[in-house]
Amino acid sequence: MSAIPHQTTAGAPEGERLQLLRVLGPGHVWALGVGIVLVGEYMGWNFAVGKGGMIAGLVACWLAGLLYTCVAMIDSEVTSTVAAAGGQYAQAKHIVGPLMAFNVGLFLVMAYTMLESGNAITIGVLLDTVAGLQGHSGLNQQPFIILAVVFLAWLNYRGVLATLTFNLVITAVAFLAIIVLFVAVQLGVSSVPLDFSAISTDSLPYGWLGILAALHFGLWYYLGVEGTCQAAEEVRSPARSLPYGTMASIMTLLIAATLTWYVCSGLLPWEYLGQAGTPIFDAARVTGSTPLMVLLFVGTIFSTLASANGCINDASRAWFSMGRDRYLPQWFGAVHPKYRTPYRSIVFFVPIALVFALGAPLDQVVTFSILSGLLGYTFMTFNMVMFRRKWPLGSIKRGYVHPFHPFPAILLLAICSATYFAVFLGYGSQLIAMMCFYILASLWFHFRRYRYVRRGDQFTMPWPRPAGY
Repeated sequence: MSAIPHQTTAGAPEGERLQLLRVLGPGHVWALGVGIVLVGEYMGWNFAVGKGGMIAGLVACWLAGLLYTCVAMIDSEVTSTVAAAGGQYAQAKHIVGPLMAFNVGLFLVMAYTMLESGNAITIGVLLDTVAGLQGHSGLNQQPFIILAVVFLAWLNYRGVLATLTFNLVITAVAFLAIIVLFVAVQLGVSSVPLDFSAISTDSLPYGWLGILAALHFGLWYYLGVEGTCQAAEEVRSPARSLPYGTMASIMTLLIAATLTWYVCSGLLPWEYLGQAGTPIFDAARVTGSTPLMVLLFVGTIFSTLASANGCINDASRAWFSMGRDRYLPQWFGAVHPKYRTPYRSIVFFVPIALVFALGAPLDQVVTFSILSGLLGYTFMTFNMVMFRRKWPLGSIKRGYVHPFHPFPAILLLAICSATYFAVFLGYGSQLIAMMCFYILASLWFHFRRYRYVRRGDQFTMPWPRPAGY
């Protein structure tokens, strides 16, 4: 099987280049996209209900779904053409330039690493909750958090095919658990009937501003679906597999998000739902059905493992690509001689994920991940416009062409702008602190690292000279 050459591993003979393996198909891409995100249906999204009530939570769900549909459409077109590891980072270095590429790579890495930490926290909370139900309160969550992160890092270290095949299985189980809960409640299995009376009595407890504030956590339903692009160098047919897998992912998540809101809002009071740590498991508990409780416990565990697993895969690919291109020390650009994985980048993020998982509250970790992702989505709007302007339709071969351009890019920018304001309403100090962090990182790259980047070597696509140049 052919693949694009990669950075020579330390110790390898001169001229010998190791490469990532092209072993993935559309199903693996779907498993990567849905697997990273599905945990958002099991936890985190419900903070949107706390911000604005039930109706605000539903509006946030659909507005965020619209945002991510635009993201999926744009990503499917560009990545089916720029089929290189690093996803949006690879897009930025080909279409915009080094400084933007460095920042986009950093956005990706931080979004996925914080999401991984949030998943680990959720595993600890869930196990503590279940232990409490069995009469063993005060469970020490830390060993389980550490075990989950280390195990998944080891799995990623050993090979991408096993990693994403594992994701495919557990993601399917977690998605089916949501479907089963919805069908069971509709068939009257629950001892507590669905109650949506709060829609008429407390539909907008904080007014229309609550809808805007809820948009902040509405993104959690779908955050990370753009991670399908990180597998671009390891799929057998990027032009076919990436668009199919990505678009199937967003459609799956739109269904799962709506069903999750419906079941949880009908079974749990919105005041409780807005601060619950494991909302969909709590909804299963309310039904009084032991089989449903067990199924949603398994679904929650599987969704968090699938998400953390995909996050490790995506963060390591972005970091590996930056090391290979000298945006970071080349030490990170090594490929394992046996497993053909970016093993140094995988290992590097283990302690970072653990620091946040063991020392930061869940909502803060979620917000850090959301803001990093949001910065990356904002970049996509300009990236898409520049891509179509430099290489118009017909100038290069595309695996997918998204419709209605430039409307999706304009809509994406508008929703991103509204979400920044929503985040500022509740987490203004964190928003400012993160912006300062990324500004300082940009300055470090400009003054300390840019000199090592070989700009002429970055452009690896066989494209004609851009229009107008």
